[in-house]
Amino acid sequence: MPESGVRLARTSDVDGIADVNVRSWRQRFSVTLPEEVLDAMDPSDLAMVWASGILNPPTTGHRLLVAVEGSDVVGYAAIGPSQDPDAEPGAGELLALEVDPGLQRRGHGSRLLSAAVEHARAGGLETLLVWCPLDDEPRRGFLQSAGWAPDSAYRDLAVGLEENGDDRLVREVRLIVAID
Repeated sequence: MPESGVRLARTSDVDGIADVNVRSWRQRFSVTLPEEVLDAMDPSDLAMVWASGILNPPTTGHRLLVAVEGSDVVGYAAIGPSQDPDAEPGAGELLALEVDPGLQRRGHGSRLLSAAVEHARAGGLETLLVWCPLDDEPRRGFLQSAGWAPDSAYRDLAVGLEENGDDRLVREVRLIVAID
């Protein structure tokens, strides 16, 4: 098996990040998001978005990490300052954590999560939060096994329209962990 690790993302990684993004979302959100949304995901467009994020991060506190197996990108994690209106000073957010569906259960997610926490801690953050779809029990279980816990906050995101014209909503719960 090729050597595995986690490092800061480079612009040369964006195609691999975009491919993982598309594959993981199509698998993970196949029931949650409308099919047309998942079908419209274009790796080329996403690669440009990821490149922009690497070259021009929204703040100096944003980081994009990649999990690699040999020279292949097999996952990614993004962190940044929390934008939640009720966030305490020193709170950051795990903005993304995805591992290629065909390469899960090899430790990539745990390595990415650990590296994200270390980068957040080095950046002076004291807590991290993440929004997780309520029906994504595997993700919630993974995060809770790593010490994250729900804090009773939730939000409903509109992800399309129902056949009757009403918003199609996804409920997310917020998990939080102290990292100081």
